[in-house]
Amino acid sequence: MRKSDLINQISEKTGIPKVDVLVTLETMFKEVKDSLSHGENIYIRGFGSFITKKRAAKIGRNIKRNVAVEIPEHFIPAFKPAKEFVIEVKSKRKGEGTADEGQLDEE
Repeated sequence: MRKSDLINQISEKTGIPKVDVLVTLETMFKEVKDSLSHGENIYIRGFGSFITKKRAAKIGRNIKRNVAVEIPEHFIPAFKPAKEFVIEVKSKRKGEGTADEGQLDEE
C-alpha cells in the first residue's frame, strides 16, 4: 500500500476530503520526524512506539580504496509494534503463506 492508497482508504471510510487527510498525514509524519530528531520517543497505545536506537561506533571499510573508516556512534529511527498490534496481524495472517513460499512450491 502506498501513501496515496492510504489517503484514499481513510477518505472513503471517514468521509473526510482527501486534501484534509493528506494534510493530516503529512503533519503527523513531520511531527514524528521532528520528535525523533530531538530525542523524544512517541508512544501510541495499542499501535506501537517510534523510537531511536543508538548504534555504537565501529570500524567500517571503504572497499574501493581498501581503507578502514571509523563510523561514529549515531542514532537511527525504529518502530516497535505494540503487543496488540502484533497479535492482530498474526491472527489475521494465520494460515496464509507468504508469496515466497508459494513460489518455492511451484519451482
